[in-house]
Amino acid sequence: MFTINVNGVDHRVEAPGDAPLLFVLRNDLGLHGPQFGCGEEACGACKVLVDGAAVPSCRLPLQRVGAARVVTLEGLAEEGEPHPVQRAFSDEQAMQCGMCANGMIIEAVALVMRGNPTDDGIREALQDNLCRCGAHHRIVRAVRRAADELWR
Repeated sequence: MFTINVNGVDHRVEAPGDAPLLFVLRNDLGLHGPQFGCGEEACGACKVLVDGAAVPSCRLPLQRVGAARVVTLEGLAEEGEPHPVQRAFSDEQAMQCGMCANGMIIEAVALVMRGNPTDDGIREALQDNLCRCGAHHRIVRAVRRAADELWR
């Protein structure tokens, strides 16, 4: 039995310690923002925030989460309002198929919470998140828009 804090709520889960956090989030907690993509920490689809850092959850063992605060795509909204990054992705129509949306948004949130990045910094931060649709220009515009809003 493990207790993990996800989206500001403590959850008791009964799962093996080596169970990937992604499976616990999706199967035990019913959170479907994080996606199963490659299962090898290479595509970014499964990313979550762990104490503010964007981390792949597909191979992160539950036992390593400990007392860390985990935030999923579902937990980014505050008082029913989308996070500025989520709103910017919608406004800029930055997603097509949506497979990469979770990882891109989670990585962008971690990035803009550290400061107002340059466009090159945005591209560098997002380079490990795979997008098959070719929406990269709109994604960079969305992150720029959110960063400008948060850091004015």
